[in-house]
Amino acid sequence: MSLLHKLAPNMVPEPLAWGAYKDDPDAYFFMSRFHELSNGVPDVRVFPKLVAEFHERGKSKTGEFGFPITVYSGFNPQTFPLCKSWEECFSRGLDKIFAMEEETQGPDEEMRQLREGLMTKVIPRLLRPLETEGRTLTPILVHGDLWAGNSSVDLATGRPMFFDATPLYAHNECEHTIQPFNNSHNI
Repeated sequence: MSLLHKLAPNMVPEPLAWGAYKDDPDAYFFMSRFHELSNGVPDVRVFPKLVAEFHERGKSKTGEFGFPITVYSGFNPQTFPLCKSWEECFSRGLDKIFAMEEETQGPDEEMRQLREGLMTKVIPRLLRPLETEGRTLTPILVHGDLWAGNSSVDLATGRPMFFDATPLYAHNECEHTIQPFNNSHNI
């Protein structure tokens, strides 16, 4: 969140403190500057342009996709290892998510077959063409979990805000999300 705030101080609450609880070193806290937020989501006529501008400022300095540390989506670790290609980074990160799910839920033959097809057929067919035959992608910092529950409007300034990120350097059109936007949110 510190990195996101540095790139977009008017859109990301300033992080103030974070760390492990003294009495429970496996539990963590995060505090940011308080902003009174609306119950709605940012205006669709303004917000996408601001997100695109944020992406422009967040180009990877190393030219690598991924993120150098594990971030969390709730209790779930999100690991996208640093890689030179988007296909490799996305595949390795998604494979870790599948492995975590199997560890939690146990093995399932149907899921194993679906996973194998996704990893060996779908992802290469969709992502590899983006970086072959002279085409290149520039890794840019994305929020990583941008949905209606992680964006709002600051009531004091009227500016769109986003928070609770699981950032990574990715394809500029990539945003992982738990819940999709729906029509009731007007985005």
